[in-house]
Amino acid sequence: MIRAYKFLMRPTVGQAGALAEMLRDHCSLYNGALQERRDAYRHASKTTVRYGQQSAQLKDIRAFDPERHGRWSFSSQQATLRRLDKAFTAFFRRVMVGDAPGYPRFRSGKRFDTVDFPKDGDGCRWDSTPHDPVTRVRLQGIGHVKVHRHRPVIGKVKTISVKREGRRWYVVLTAEQTVPEPLPVTGSVVGVDMGISNFLADSNGEFVPNPRHGRKASAKLEAAQQSLSRCKRGSKRRRKAVETVARLHRKVRRQRLDHAHKTALGLVREHDFIAHEDLKIRNMGKTPAPKPDPEQPGNFLPNGAGAKTGLNRSISDAGWGVFLAILAAKAEGAGRQVMAVDPRNTSRRCPECGHTAKENRPTQEKFHCVSCGHNAHADTVGAINVLRAGLVRREAALA
Repeated sequence: MIRAYKFLMRPTVGQAGALAEMLRDHCSLYNGALQERRDAYRHASKTTVRYGQQSAQLKDIRAFDPERHGRWSFSSQQATLRRLDKAFTAFFRRVMVGDAPGYPRFRSGKRFDTVDFPKDGDGCRWDSTPHDPVTRVRLQGIGHVKVHRHRPVIGKVKTISVKREGRRWYVVLTAEQTVPEPLPVTGSVVGVDMGISNFLADSNGEFVPNPRHGRKASAKLEAAQQSLSRCKRGSKRRRKAVETVARLHRKVRRQRLDHAHKTALGLVREHDFIAHEDLKIRNMGKTPAPKPDPEQPGNFLPNGAGAKTGLNRSISDAGWGVFLAILAAKAEGAGRQVMAVDPRNTSRRCPECGHTAKENRPTQEKFHCVSCGHNAHADTVGAINVLRAGLVRREAALA
């Protein structure tokens, strides 16, 4: 299995400048390759330029400009060209299926933040000074850069990436590992129901509160956005305001990730089998379609867009998608089983008598079966039904 590691780098002032130059030159290569593809297709011959042709030109580009492109790793430049090729592949795929095409765009230096090295030892070297207690990564054209390795790297390092986030630099590794030893069997199974008022409810009647990191930071974000809107474009004050807004968003993202990791780890340690709803989160966050007023052309009827906007913001703040992805990854490494089930009617079906009706859920939190009179928290009922559906699917898969 492949595991990713992300560590903070601590470059010197000179190394930080060289890292910024590396990103600038790779961005220039990316934009130049994109321009070549655009010009070739706009020609009367409708020529298509592919990755192999552009990769073959790298040798001449490096020889023509040894001070810039010639100083960086050849393999990392190939990886940048592959990134552009993947963007075009995804563009043509979307065109074929009828989705919004999204033609590849030129990247500004501020939005080009990652350089990939496809192989450890080719233009880069992880733990380049093993005799030194301080971990370092060696990058061609940069040197040995200190790394804050807060946990050991298990397995053989395959790829290395350098990423810039604001004023910080990170190194991202992918390591190939053998199948890890599974955690001890607990004999426990659980179903979870994702929510807004509570982050999740499980089939045992327990709840995980929703931290609402985005809402807590909304006042600071609003003030920072207002300050940014008052700044003149291109000014030093605006650059500082942009950094402030980005820093606040990064903090919320890290808080959300931390909560997701801790919650998923607790579930994986306590349960052998975890069932959850197969949520289509992207569809849940869509804006409702406008309702034209048939009696007054040009006017529209109320469609609940205001309330839906608040709900969409709460769904995004909860971070269900990130949590479910982390849960699946941790379960795989721990030898646990995670299964997604159809969420339809899970909170409307009575776990006692099986009666399904919309009236069974009079409020967001209350469940009252109109057939047998069973009372419970609606999210707990949903988690119980999710668990039952997951166990049925597991038995069917084993049969």
